Amino acid sequence: MPNLLVEIGNTALKAAWSDGMTLGKTFRYQGEKWMDFTLSLTRREKPAVLVVSSVYVLTEEDCKTLSGECGYLLLLDKDHKEPLLSHGLPAYLSYDRAASVLAARYLFRGMGCTLVDFGTTLTIDYLDKDGLYTGGNISLGCRTRFKALNRYSRALPLVNTPENCALVGQSEQASIESGVVSGIQFEIEGYLALHPENVVVFTGGDANYFAKRMKSSIFVICNLVLMGLALMADEYVKKNDR
Repeated sequence: MPNLLVEIGNTALKAAWSDGMTLGKTFRYQGEKWMDFTLSLTRREKPAVLVVSSVYVLTEEDCKTLSGECGYLLLLDKDHKEPLLSHGLPAYLSYDRAASVLAARYLFRGMGCTLVDFGTTLTIDYLDKDGLYTGGNISLGCRTRFKALNRYSRALPLVNTPENCALVGQSEQASIESGVVSGIQFEIEGYLALHPENVVVFTGGDANYFAKRMKSSIFVICNLVLMGLALMADEYVKKNDR
């Protein structure tokens, strides 16, 4: 029986079936009826383990509903921090960041890692060569920066991420595009310079976009969070099959 992984983020839900560490088809949903979407997946096939990682705290009713749809329910939200502590991670980490850390530990054993997640927020996390989490930072994501410029300055228009972007703008729109995109690029290059010996992993919606702009070698793993959730589900299955 396969496992089902559900990541409820700030702007969208991502889900995938997994068999061990192998991910199947990935689903994406944007909307308020995330429970209905999740149930549409579980009612096709009952998962052995259902992992739900959420930026929002799930209600008791949500937990009860999900528990009836699987063999075992593993919840990851602000009220369920035990899985983080059991993996030696600090309780303040969000579960998408924690899952990325676990996946990186698995994929790059014995190597230091710099993880950069390009989503609604821009997060940077560091692992040493022994897999120890050594800290990280949180900033605004690319689209969030464009929206903030428009929202907090009456004179500036809302601009989308450009396909191509010069380092210096020659118009108002180009200046906004370059200010945000080049700003993030310079920011990331600064973080990478702190640990030049590390393997660098980009994930999140804008990972490929920024990887192309970097001079250093980058691993782009778009489903790094889901891989971390798959690892947690697989650990549970192996533990209870003994």
